[in-house]
Amino acid sequence: MAKYVLSFRVPSDYAPHAGTAAEWRAWFGGLGPALVDIGHAVTDHASLGEVGGRGSRMVAHSVVSADDMDSALALAKDCPVMRVGGGVEVGPVMEDAGS
Repeated sequence: MAKYVLSFRVPSDYAPHAGTAAEWRAWFGGLGPALVDIGHAVTDHASLGEVGGRGSRMVAHSVVSADDMDSALALAKDCPVMRVGGGVEVGPVMEDAGS
């Protein structure tokens, strides 16, 4: 299995609501052993260059294990960020042969 980074993006004017943390905990729990690293939430942001479009911002990242890109995308499809007009950028982790 390969590792994939999930970068969670929300509309730039997004504000969390009262149930946000519970939604994320439930979604992460549903990933089971595919969740390799829960990652971190991002509390602020700044950008250099073109990053995901000006209408969105990154709010967190995680790492999952999946057979292929389609499987990684399937894990991301029910992410809470999708219900608020956001998205998930998915990319394989490049493994270094020396590590």
